[in-house]
Amino acid sequence: MAHSISAKKRVRQNARRRARNRARKEVLKDVIKTFNVAITGGDVAKAETELRTATRRISKVAAKGTIHKNTAARKRSRLARQVNALKAGGGAKGATANA
Repeated sequence: MAHSISAKKRVRQNARRRARNRARKEVLKDVIKTFNVAITGGDVAKAETELRTATRRISKVAAKGTIHKNTAARKRSRLARQVNALKAGGGAKGATANA
């Protein structure tokens, strides 16, 4: 256990930040799950709407530093590829594995 005042404060800050980051990641997972449901359903319009929502959320989480910017870019790219494949008539190939 921390003994100094600054170490105790650091423990409190870390706990708050961890809770905040976990909440952001949970929201991210939920958004990606709804996107995957739209992709597997085959509805292009809904998939595009969910892509915009997911992209916006991923960017915000990356901007806050919860996930790395390159990780966010990779996730956005993979989601966009799935929508493009759905538009091209390729179906929902790899809908859950790539996100």
